[in-house]
Amino acid sequence: MKTKNRILDNLLSGCFVVLLLISTPSFVFATTNTPVSGNRNQDNYSEYKGIIVDRKSNVPLAFASLTVVGTNISSVSNSEGEFILKIDKAISDPKVSISFIGYKNKVISLTFINPDKQRIEMEPSAVELPEINVISKDAEALIMAVLEKKGENYSAERNLMTAFYRETIKKNRTYVSLSEAVVEIYKQPINSYKSDIAELYKARKKADYSKLDTVSFKLMGGPFNSLYLDIMKNPEMIFTENMIANYEFSFDRSTRMDNRLIYILDFRQRQLNTDPLYYGKLYIDAQNLALKSAIFKLNIVNKELASRMFILKKPFNANVYPIDASYRIDYLEKDGKWFYNYSRIELGLKMNWKKKLFNTNYHTTIEMAVTDWEKYSEKKEIDKNDRLKPSVIISDESFGFSNPQFWGEYNVIEPEKSIETAIKKIQKQLEKR
Repeated sequence: MKTKNRILDNLLSGCFVVLLLISTPSFVFATTNTPVSGNRNQDNYSEYKGIIVDRKSNVPLAFASLTVVGTNISSVSNSEGEFILKIDKAISDPKVSISFIGYKNKVISLTFINPDKQRIEMEPSAVELPEINVISKDAEALIMAVLEKKGENYSAERNLMTAFYRETIKKNRTYVSLSEAVVEIYKQPINSYKSDIAELYKARKKADYSKLDTVSFKLMGGPFNSLYLDIMKNPEMIFTENMIANYEFSFDRSTRMDNRLIYILDFRQRQLNTDPLYYGKLYIDAQNLALKSAIFKLNIVNKELASRMFILKKPFNANVYPIDASYRIDYLEKDGKWFYNYSRIELGLKMNWKKKLFNTNYHTTIEMAVTDWEKYSEKKEIDKNDRLKPSVIISDESFGFSNPQFWGEYNVIEPEKSIETAIKKIQKQLEKR
């Protein structure tokens, strides 16, 4: 059991990072699946782009949830508030519902809006103090109640989810690896001990080893890093009964979303505990005590211990330690049940070379958003040979970046401007070849 928990803890810590010495830039580590090529008929869907902002300040709202009303089609805005949404033309008068913690929900019709760049302004909700009956309770008791009620609040059925996955690696300020994929996820019931299953449906990848000197920075785990971050499915990551004793909990100001009260719970490790643990905020729906979101960081004060949570192999002539480890997990409610919706991991590592004047910084971002889902059907059982392994490395091949319409009608996370620029550079490089 201790070994299992340690492995899970490593996976939650962002990802397994592999630093391999390589001899040539053409080194390739093959993935387990072959991506499906080709697109669905682009005449079958309409595409809408936009940006979600605060009505008064015009500040973009990052990671806002978008759901097409009456369907399970969903997406999220990127870190710059931008989104892209593709909707089947068979849906008449499509409407999209936008939600963001601390703001009033907004529903708009897509029929008469500008499909190129729609600006959506959100109205903040009033910030308020928690109700007296909540303040009078022990904050630790609230998180225990959340865990006790997870069987009621989260889906107890198996679901088949379509998700968009992206991972990027930057060396200092330059992108050296970019991977994107559409994956099918066989999500197990909330109280099941079975692990979620993932299948790679379609992917495009580019790793520029010529910019990595003699070191290949690789991420092991792919979409599983995002799935392991589902702390309601995997509470042993942080909040087991034994682990809760390592944290201090306190109430922050409450907020609202969709006219519902959201409790904000702060947590951090106790001072006497020097292990690398977590600190951050939990956003809890007051009506049913379901966890809506969790945003937290790893305590990396003890760099040596923290580095052991990430590094599998490293060069003999360098010390590697984390400089940032940030996490986010969001859940979406549908018909009274909550589902995994979006997760994001940001990890920064510093490579301190011996006998060299300059260090090297690597920054990686891993994110995955569920874009559609349905109840599991035995007819769609995936073959064991097609299942992704938790040890998969996604970013070792180049595929599909020469085609701007590669994703077809699949909903994706709109790339940030820096990623968009990197994609354009990749496309130009492939065209020259």
